[in-house]
Amino acid sequence: MPKNVLIIGAGGVAQVVAHKLAQNAREFGTLHIASRTVSKAEQIAASIRDKGHSVAFTAHPLDAMDSAAVAALIRKIDAGIVINVGSAFVNMTVLQGCIDAGAAYIDTAIHEDPKKVCETPPWYGNYEWKRREDVAKAGITAILGAGFDPGVVNAYARLAEDEYFDKIDSIDIVDINAGSHGRYFATNFDPEINFREFTGTVYSWQNGAWQENRMFEVGREWDLPVVGKQTAYLSGHDEVHSLSARYKDADVRFWMGFGDHYINVFTVLQNLGLLSEQPVKTAEGLVVVPLKVVKAVLPDPASLAPDYQGKTCIGDLVKGTRDGKPGEVFIYNVADHKEAYQEVGSQGISYTAGVPPVAAAILIARGPWDVRKMANVEDLPARPFLELLGELGLPTRVIDATGDHPL
Repeated sequence: MPKNVLIIGAGGVAQVVAHKLAQNAREFGTLHIASRTVSKAEQIAASIRDKGHSVAFTAHPLDAMDSAAVAALIRKIDAGIVINVGSAFVNMTVLQGCIDAGAAYIDTAIHEDPKKVCETPPWYGNYEWKRREDVAKAGITAILGAGFDPGVVNAYARLAEDEYFDKIDSIDIVDINAGSHGRYFATNFDPEINFREFTGTVYSWQNGAWQENRMFEVGREWDLPVVGKQTAYLSGHDEVHSLSARYKDADVRFWMGFGDHYINVFTVLQNLGLLSEQPVKTAEGLVVVPLKVVKAVLPDPASLAPDYQGKTCIGDLVKGTRDGKPGEVFIYNVADHKEAYQEVGSQGISYTAGVPPVAAAILIARGPWDVRKMANVEDLPARPFLELLGELGLPTRVIDATGDHPL
């Protein structure tokens, strides 16, 4: 019997998820979307109707920080799969709701505590992995970090393990957005989550241990397909925390591209204390969180989509040995902002994050990924996932000894 699906969240990524579910509605039962602000969920449902899809989405109000309310909604609509694309602050309560109500769980990022930034690695060990036994006991599937990065890049590493190398020596994940939205300054997803990634220690896994750097301390130029030469900086990121557990003997690093303008604005905001997550009191006696104030005055990431031009390039440079011979492979995807907007009304960053959890949901519904336990993406077969992503609009390409070719 087809599984009913519930999306939690109503931002730019949720819009992509909803449209992709509508395009693949034959794989599922009834479709639902829930948000604290139900009007945003209703707008997404309306955007699907505007695209001519006959499939219905039912919108529901939900406080996702309340695990009992999450479980109650899951039971009410008999949801078999929950795709959590809300704030990373709600991961643990949504996961608990799924455990209690017996629904499969998918998310796209590590849980975060609003009061803490850049905790001791591995972050998954601080939160999600502590619920492994509960997930197994409940007999549900919980797939963690099934966006693009984390998510697809984890599958790229697994593909390299399965098909290219006997031993992996290093995994360098490179994320370049060569697009332009035309605003003076904006973030491509939730500003609060975006800035929290870069205000703490940069952790990478090198020489069998966690290494620490400052943000923008280590940079290098990459020459990549389509987007060309781009400067990217060693950054902390979700996937390093799980990949380091599977590939203990490999160096695992994440590199993100930043332009000088972004770095300048970020540096000013940080030096002024405006990126702090800790409350302060104004002269008028108001208690505010500086980071939340910055978030309030910046453009909504979803509003960037109509004007976005250019492309993204995200991939893994994996080095290793096979039959004792060293080699390397670059596995990557290129996405187009304008094409994403024309298809689903969102920009390319949201598109790359929103398509993969739908692929994961399809693989759960069909069975291959319905593993009845907690898993990160690299724990699961990569090729079926990547081939399905190609059908859904995120094709994988590979540069290996034979040249640059489709997966």
